[in-house]
Amino acid sequence: MTEIDSDALLPNEHVKNAVRNEDITQLSRGATNKYASEGDTFSIDEDVFVISSVDERTLGDLTDLDAQREGSESLTAYRERMQRVHTDDFEWDPTNKILTYQFESA
Repeated sequence: MTEIDSDALLPNEHVKNAVRNEDITQLSRGATNKYASEGDTFSIDEDVFVISSVDERTLGDLTDLDAQREGSESLTAYRERMQRVHTDDFEWDPTNKILTYQFESA
């Protein structure tokens, strides 16, 4: 078990606040970098969280439940949010590999 820097996994203060409030309990990132392993911990101020699972998937594997865990009301809303915040060369390709990190309060 390793203590990771929350800045490496969580992209901004909005996401950190949503994690702290348990509105986000999962985060998917591109599979080119592995930010954490199961059992790793991270802190947001005095709150400590543990990575409960890390799963390799594709964007096409995501469900409405995944989107809700990531702070969106539906998969459609999640997809639209990802396209809006990733203005560079992001394209929603269902075959793109991702790593999904689930976490909970320690």
